[in-house]
Amino acid sequence: MNLKSIILAAGKGTRMKSNLPKVLHKVCGKEMVNHVIDVAINSGCKENIVVLGHQADMVKEKLNESVKTVLQKEQLGTGHAVMMAREYINDEDTVVVLCGDTPLIREGTLKNLFEYHRENNYSATVLTTEIENPNGYGRIIRDVNGDLLKIVEEKDANDEEKKVKEINSGIYCFSGENLKRGLLSISNDNAQGEYYLTDVIEILRKEGLKVGAYKGSTIEELMGVNSRVQLSNAERIMRERINQIHMINGVTIIDPQNTYIECNVKIGMDTIIYPGCVISGNTTIGSNCIIGANSRIENSDIKDNVEIQISTIINSTVGENSSVGPYAYLRPNSEVGCNVKIGDFVEIKNSKIGDNSKASHLAYIGDAHIGKNVNIGCGVVFVNYDGKNKHKTVVKDNAFVGSNSNLVAPVVVEEKGYVATGSTITDNVPSGSLSIARARQVNKEGWVEKKGIFDK
Repeated sequence: MNLKSIILAAGKGTRMKSNLPKVLHKVCGKEMVNHVIDVAINSGCKENIVVLGHQADMVKEKLNESVKTVLQKEQLGTGHAVMMAREYINDEDTVVVLCGDTPLIREGTLKNLFEYHRENNYSATVLTTEIENPNGYGRIIRDVNGDLLKIVEEKDANDEEKKVKEINSGIYCFSGENLKRGLLSISNDNAQGEYYLTDVIEILRKEGLKVGAYKGSTIEELMGVNSRVQLSNAERIMRERINQIHMINGVTIIDPQNTYIECNVKIGMDTIIYPGCVISGNTTIGSNCIIGANSRIENSDIKDNVEIQISTIINSTVGENSSVGPYAYLRPNSEVGCNVKIGDFVEIKNSKIGDNSKASHLAYIGDAHIGKNVNIGCGVVFVNYDGKNKHKTVVKDNAFVGSNSNLVAPVVVEEKGYVATGSTITDNVPSGSLSIARARQVNKEGWVEKKGIFDK
């Protein structure tokens, strides 16, 4: 079976009230249309054509690079949209038509639809579901053989037809030959002046061809997103799915309803995720980690046996057996080695910290290369910016930087260099040397009494 998909993504989505095209709004970190494209690819579609319209260039820029695109200059209905992709439809193809605003559709559902379509040798097959309250949906009317007789819209349904609970999903599977022929026969002779894809179904049926209806979906999967409220509902459903997959794979999520993990995140077994965590982008977390409450991790690589407490990590790496936080901030391009301690209120930016080093609290480390077994004391500041340019500081293996010191870049602290507490270092510190850079203490006896500072 030569599977292709045509994904309809031309609409403006006025109810979203947004300058962003509707299909580019994200659900769990991925654009809705890219969710649909990925499902099509994973279900076996070798070629995927996206029909663009509103802000076509913006949408095209965000699409999976493997897809083809066509332009629907005027939005004249679903049938008209599929017509725009006609040049890509071959007679031997099996074509599924999908909506770019239905991000919750599952690949297993599409695979089952394709198999049902093939086994029964249908010219077209409609994906359907059954719901208790079908008001507003097109009804699926079957013939005596169980095949599709017609799709009746709510406004056109009689009392008996309105009792039917099986509804149209808006997702269709066609043989390429029959789809192309049907598209040539549909017209826009209706109140809206639009071309409807459902008319192709009716045309094929009138030709005496078999048309099927596969009741193999849930209403949740078919939910179109047309407003911010529906977007939040889709986000909630997708988040539940993602969290369930991680838990099935051996991750402990203490409170799934208050844990926000995006779709591309990977997490190893026996890791524990506490409530309020936001884990996004292409983040990878290893095994046996503890991700403490209210931590945020974005596009980062966290190795095995790491503990993170109430901290933010962005575009960075944390090595095995290290700890971060609470209240630490790893800004982009921070590389923390193994067995490293990054304590509370430590900020790191564009820096590399070697194995077994530690910055236990209240330090700023920017544009630095720190070696192994280095101690960064409390209140240390890497002074990397001169008002115009950023400069680099190097602290080599086994060095010690005392509390409340300033390292004014560019500067190097050589191996086993020792910076005394409270120093402002502007010159290199030689290997094995103690560097003291502070004013000598002077005590002026009787000064307080002379000044009368504490007199009432």
